[in-house]
Amino acid sequence: MDTLSSVLKSVRLEGAVFLDAEFTAPWCMRGRYGRTSIQQQLDGAEHVVLFHFLTEGACRVRLADGGEMIDVTAGDLILFPQDDRHLMGSDLHIAPLEADNLIEAAAAVAADPDFVPIRHGGGGDKTRFVCGYLACSRSLCRPLFEALPRVLRIPIGDGQAATLLRELLRAGVRESSASRPGAQSTLAKLAELMFVEALRRYVERLPPEGTGWLAAMRDVPIGRALALLHDEPGRGWTVDALAHEVALSRSLFAQRFAALVGESPMQYLTRWRLALAARALRSGDEAIARVAERSGYETDAAFSRAFKREFGLPPSAWRKAAA
Repeated sequence: MDTLSSVLKSVRLEGAVFLDAEFTAPWCMRGRYGRTSIQQQLDGAEHVVLFHFLTEGACRVRLADGGEMIDVTAGDLILFPQDDRHLMGSDLHIAPLEADNLIEAAAAVAADPDFVPIRHGGGGDKTRFVCGYLACSRSLCRPLFEALPRVLRIPIGDGQAATLLRELLRAGVRESSASRPGAQSTLAKLAELMFVEALRRYVERLPPEGTGWLAAMRDVPIGRALALLHDEPGRGWTVDALAHEVALSRSLFAQRFAALVGESPMQYLTRWRLALAARALRSGDEAIARVAERSGYETDAAFSRAFKREFGLPPSAWRKAAA
C-alpha cells in the first residue's frame, strides 16, 4: 500500500454525495454544508470537507470573505477543506442566492431527501455539478487539513482512472435520481475515491522544495516513516528504530523529518497517539486507564496531563462533552 493510502486508511474518512445541481446563466449561489447537518447523517462527525465536481459547463468560485477568483471547468474538482462559506456562479458580482434556501426548497419535493436534485437559473449556458462531503475526526485529520489551502481546484483529468471515476459518479447520480437500492452506499465510496485521487494529484503538483505534511508524504524515507507511525502507533518507537526502518542515519532522519513535517518524530507520534485516544474516548466506553496504556503512558496522571495540553480538557471531561 502506498504511503498516502496507508495514512488515509488510518483517519477513516466517511463520504456521501448529496446534491445533483444544474444551473443556467446568469446564476450565483452562496453556501457551505455545515457540520450540524452532517452530524444528523454521520454520527459523531467532527470535521467536514465539502466538494463540488463539475460534470458539464464552467463557472467561477471564490471564498465568501474574499480571495482569489478561480475559474472552474468540466472535470475539475473543488475542495473546501475547512467547509468555508463560498460563492459559486456564472457571475459572482450579482446578488447570490443562499444555497440552504435552494436545497431546502428542492428537498421538500425530492424523492430521496438524502440526494437532492436542483434546477435553477436564467436559461443561458448550462453548468452541472455534483456536490458531496467527507466527514472525519478533526484531531485525526489535523496534519492533512493544516497542509491544504482553504479552497483547492484540482483537474481530475482524462486519464484512465479519472475517466472511470467520472463515469462511476455519473452512474451513481443516475441511480440516486432513480432511487435504486444501494446507490447512496456507492456514492459514499465514490466521494472517498475522489478525495484520494484529488490529494494524489495535488501532491504530484507540489514544488520540489515544498515542505509540510503532504510534501513529507512524497518523500520516500519520511513518507515511509509516517506510514509506519500510522500503521503501528502502539509500537515502542524510537528515533533510532525509525531511522533504521527507512535506512537513514539517526541525525539525518531526525533533521529531515523535522524540516518536512515541522516537528520531531516523537512529537508527531505523541500527537497521533493522543488523537487516536481522543477518538476512542469519543466513540466508545473503554476504560481511560486502558486508553492511556495503548497511548504509551504508564500512568493515568501522565496521560491526563498530556491529553489536556493537546485538547484543553482532561480525558474524562472530553468523553463527557462528546456524549
